[in-house]
Amino acid sequence: MDNDLQILQAIASGRQQAFRMLYARYADRVYNIALSYTKNAEDAEEIVQDVFVKIHKSASMFKGQSAVKTWIYRIAINATLNYLKKQQRFTVFKSTFSRTKSVEFNHPGVLLENKENAARLYQVIDGLPDSQKTAFILSYIEDLPRKEVAHIMETSLKAVESLLHRAKRDMRIELEKIYPHRRKIKK
Repeated sequence: MDNDLQILQAIASGRQQAFRMLYARYADRVYNIALSYTKNAEDAEEIVQDVFVKIHKSASMFKGQSAVKTWIYRIAINATLNYLKKQQRFTVFKSTFSRTKSVEFNHPGVLLENKENAARLYQVIDGLPDSQKTAFILSYIEDLPRKEVAHIMETSLKAVESLLHRAKRDMRIELEKIYPHRRKIKK
């Protein structure tokens, strides 16, 4: 089974081998999305488990209105945002952690010499509104085509382009505060 749709149909009919195939194909992608949002490996792993439980339970309900990959990304984004909302509600009751508190984050795919810059970049990305953050992560970190990002986000291509434009503008402003000496000199 090479086709994602065939794999999903096999999962719906109860074939565990098909589920393992889909998991092997998409678990790393789901993990990377979750990690980009949570900045915590354990949280990202928990989200991956949650996403694949949802996929297993709802495989038979897939309507085919999008590609299976798009459907999985949409589930991953929604599960991640829901997880973060739950965490945010939980932290209201705990005074030891604040959403505004800086969290040190080192993405495993970043070279050692770039870790400090990457941590600052992820901090700036984390400060974006959810829709801008989602468009940015899917477009630039996951390197998905804009059209696919639009399908995942259930919006138009034009809306995605607008979100990315605003995200880059907002990030530029924040990064110029962090690195004032790196501003481009306008002639």
